[in-house]
Amino acid sequence: MKLAVVGAGVVGTTTAFELALDGHEVTVLERRSTVAEEASFASGALVAAGWTAPWRQPERSLRMPWTSRPDGLQLARLPRGSEWRWLWQWLQAGKGSRQTEGHRQMHQLVRYSQQRLLSITEDRQLDHDRSQGMLVLWRSAREAEQARAALQQMKDLGIALRELPADQARALEPALNPDTPLFGAIELVGEAVANCREFALSIRAEAQHLGCRFEFNTLVESIEARGPSAVDLRLSSSGSTPSQHTHVPDEPQRFDAVIVCAGAHSARLLHPLGLRLPMQPVYSHSLSAAVREPLDAPLSAVLDASHGVSIARLGQRIRVAGGSEFGATPGEMSKATLRRLYSVLTDWFPGAVRLGGPRGSVQEWQGVQATLPDGPPLLGQTRVPGVWLNLGHGAAGWSMACGSARALADRLAGRDTDIDLAGYTPQRFGL
Repeated sequence: MKLAVVGAGVVGTTTAFELALDGHEVTVLERRSTVAEEASFASGALVAAGWTAPWRQPERSLRMPWTSRPDGLQLARLPRGSEWRWLWQWLQAGKGSRQTEGHRQMHQLVRYSQQRLLSITEDRQLDHDRSQGMLVLWRSAREAEQARAALQQMKDLGIALRELPADQARALEPALNPDTPLFGAIELVGEAVANCREFALSIRAEAQHLGCRFEFNTLVESIEARGPSAVDLRLSSSGSTPSQHTHVPDEPQRFDAVIVCAGAHSARLLHPLGLRLPMQPVYSHSLSAAVREPLDAPLSAVLDASHGVSIARLGQRIRVAGGSEFGATPGEMSKATLRRLYSVLTDWFPGAVRLGGPRGSVQEWQGVQATLPDGPPLLGQTRVPGVWLNLGHGAAGWSMACGSARALADRLAGRDTDIDLAGYTPQRFGL
């Protein structure tokens, strides 16, 4: 089939690779100048099964703009219009059996993606920063007790983990600050950390070897369904400078089908087709800095359960990530969230990175996560012929990318999928 993939983040690029691997003629359309320039650029790098569990509290909560608690979804401003409805749906999906089922669906896909990532990396001999094992840290007995329900849920799902007392946790991560209280930890076993952007760049090259075309600085203006196996895309150049300006044909480009992987930008394309995504942008932040002293740095990754902040080793750099903000302004970083990231890093690994020195030695980043109220992404064909979706992964886009791509490629080919996709279909929202 002649297929178009809209979006070249890690989800779109991996989807293109899997489709090209199946022998399809694939064209990727991306508004930026290369792959992984937006939500995939500096994510937390976590791929461990179990890291998305509700370790901090049993149910979802909101934080008002004037509060500073580390848990819950932070409102940068009061909601407007339809945002109230989305937040209500999000809160309801975080209760009781609905939360349990949502996390079961997410962990199924994260585990499958973890396996597929490892398979692709080994089969294609890809070279990217990666490491095994991850610790979820409890500062107090109270924190550990609050996580009992999440821990039992992980055990019920068959996720490989170990409960550790503080001394064993410190033995696994010897650089943990001895002055910071540590009650205990959970060790998540297996592939835990991988560099998202490095992988995206590598998998782009693999897709190109398979014949996939990448059209950068190209904006998809509209999608027009023309029948069961005909979709027209109207394109324009999105280059901001003359050197980036891309020549695009005036007439629509026809494909057999289109797979939309454009994250938070997808709603604009799908709304004219009558596909109204129940999706909102949630913003996260990260810090990236060079390792100052390897002996003072983490060996793999830790997650501070009380603050929801992860610290991961990526070769000779450290990535600190966390925070979830609703209603934030793109490009305006949250000073409070950044302070919390610096504080948690200093708490656990003081002296691990170079925080001083030349300006720009620490990269501060804000990313937008296209988030659905119930958690699992949208994977599969919509009610509009020829229009497929692979989007809405929220904070777990990197963790779910490889599995989502393989499952969608199998479904598009009419094959049985390795995991049950009933909980991920666009039809659950009437799409």
